[in-house]
Amino acid sequence: MAGLDDVLADIGAWVEENVLLDTVRVALPGVGEPVLNPTTGQLQYPVGSVLYAGPGAVQPAAGQPTNPVVDANLPWPQATRSAYRLLTPLTAPVPPKDAIVTVTAVHNPANTALLGRSWVCADQGSAGTAEAVRITRLDQQRSPA
Repeated sequence: MAGLDDVLADIGAWVEENVLLDTVRVALPGVGEPVLNPTTGQLQYPVGSVLYAGPGAVQPAAGQPTNPVVDANLPWPQATRSAYRLLTPLTAPVPPKDAIVTVTAVHNPANTALLGRSWVCADQGSAGTAEAVRITRLDQQRSPA
């Protein structure tokens, strides 16, 4: 399978150079209670361990990007989940379920819509026999209204 591995390595290099243009951060959620910052008056939440910080891309998932969350007690869906996917190089660690993903820098300064959002890893990052890039399913976290 050396021929396939060579082709996948070339594809992975192309994807890293042309698609993984933003800087992403994958961290475990912080543990503990938030602390009041007396200077700002805001709650500061504990920072978790950073698992990866480097090149990546966050993209809407193919298909229906928003899925209703069914609640058996209501006759209608109360909330939705926005499905995204995280692309990282194969050299990046496999993100665990419930890790928090943020985009810390975008390659195009005119396109800052990804900044300030966060996503939760819906499951552990993918792994397979033939891969060119690591793909992890994400659910967008809702901003407080």
